[in-house]
Amino acid sequence: MGLIYADIELINSEDIALARRNYIGEEEIKRMHISALVDTGSYMLAINENIQQQLQLPVIEKRTAQLANGHVVECDVVGPIDLKFKNRSTSCRAMVLPGDSEPLLGAILMEDMDVLIHPLRQELIVNPEHPYFAQMKMKVAI
Repeated sequence: MGLIYADIELINSEDIALARRNYIGEEEIKRMHISALVDTGSYMLAINENIQQQLQLPVIEKRTAQLANGHVVECDVVGPIDLKFKNRSTSCRAMVLPGDSEPLLGAILMEDMDVLIHPLRQELIVNPEHPYFAQMKMKVAI
């Protein structure tokens, strides 16, 4: 299987909150469309410094991350971010990779949005068993 990319929209969640309170207009909400590598070996969203600057995402904390080459680096964690893919959305934080590193869409976000990798078509798809809204698994008996 080759590399799979997804077209996603990233939105500054703080701007959404400001727009709801009428402090800024809808047109002032910082957002951008990007192509992210779908990476089931990553947990979180990873963006680069250029995306962080354009969306003006505040740093929340620092964390270490192990890269694919085995190196361990310290990264800023920024957010909150609203992420949209097709008819799905989620809110998250993102690790900031240096320079113009390739953005990564991690496994936790994919599970939260109930999306799947279609290996034959080599693309990210909405779960066909739940095409209209994400369905989460809950291990609770009621």
